[in-house]
Amino acid sequence: QVQLVESGGGLVQAGGSLRLSCAASGRTFSYSAMGWFRQAPGEEREFVAAINWNGYTTSYADSVKGRFTISRDNAKNTVYLQMNSLKPGDTGVYFCARRLVAAVGGSMQDYNYWGQGTQVTVSS
Repeated sequence: QVQLVESGGGLVQAGGSLRLSCAASGRTFSYSAMGWFRQAPGEEREFVAAINWNGYTTSYADSVKGRFTISRDNAKNTVYLQMNSLKPGDTGVYFCARRLVAAVGGSMQDYNYWGQGTQVTVSS
């Protein structure tokens, strides 16, 4: 059974940084593309970043380009989201997601498994 467990969320002041982690179960993790999405209160879940199976290809939402970095460690079955220069608009629950294919995907429909999410709150 595939499980995704996010960690690293918290409360931070604007301009600060956080690093989210997502630990995945399953021996086929290294063949799966991974993604991060977020959902603000009263808003729809939106794409943040994605990474292909070997880490060579990444994709970002325009709103986070230059501030967030997605990476992965296949030996640890873990994907990371380094978030710098955080803004109050980055506040929300951040979800890790896994595809059953190797290439990146930019929409929720591209992903097959989801974590429970971790809360990120950025104060002004």
